[in-house]
Amino acid sequence: MAVAAACGWVSSLAPGLAAGHTGLAASRQTVGQARLVSAQRGPVATPPRKIDCRKVKCIALTFDDGPVSGTNKLLKYLAAKHVRATFFLVGQNAKAHPEIVRKELAAGHEVGNHSYTHADLSRLSTSGITSEITKTQKAIHAASGFTPKLMRPPYGATNSRVASVTKRLGMPQIIWAVDPLDWRDRNSKTVERRVVGNARSGYIVLMHDIHPTTVAAVPAIISRLAAKGYVFVTVSELFANHLTPGKRYARR
Repeated sequence: MAVAAACGWVSSLAPGLAAGHTGLAASRQTVGQARLVSAQRGPVATPPRKIDCRKVKCIALTFDDGPVSGTNKLLKYLAAKHVRATFFLVGQNAKAHPEIVRKELAAGHEVGNHSYTHADLSRLSTSGITSEITKTQKAIHAASGFTPKLMRPPYGATNSRVASVTKRLGMPQIIWAVDPLDWRDRNSKTVERRVVGNARSGYIVLMHDIHPTTVAAVPAIISRLAAKGYVFVTVSELFANHLTPGKRYARR
């Protein structure tokens, strides 16, 4: 799927890796030990696992536009499969659902910035871009005590101004290599088929937890990719934290 496709309102550890054991064995213990304290003290963040994606078949599932009430169901699905993902949050939704932000972090998922109002940042001035990003940083921090290190421009729309602002703020731009167009085609089987069919080692997959049809597709997506030997990682794990502020990334 094309990286530039608009997003609307918008792992092989071993060949026989079973669908019910899609995370690393150690990740169960790590996630189980993860805990989140008050925003005043800040979260005890679950550190990225040391997974060598040069040697294993890594893929990063990412979810945009939440959190929303339906995100809770997705978190249950991910927990049942022992899978970590990356959530790019809209600031106003993080402000409305701070408890879900805390749940995402406590479960060991990665949280990133997706602007405050889901604005097309490429159409904004430098000050407008800065405002959209920094307001979201503040909203997520107020909800959880955590400040994101990653950002994803809505619609994948970026330009030199967005690059300049994100570089100054110390945030890489995370795009995607697989877009199932789940915002347009609200059909779980279609989403499943497109994600599985276009998945490749080192790819970042775009999905949206605001759509129930997408959430419903996730268990089958995980099972089918696990059967192909994929290890599910966060974006930072995919790149081993070697990301340059301002630069765009769609795959490893």
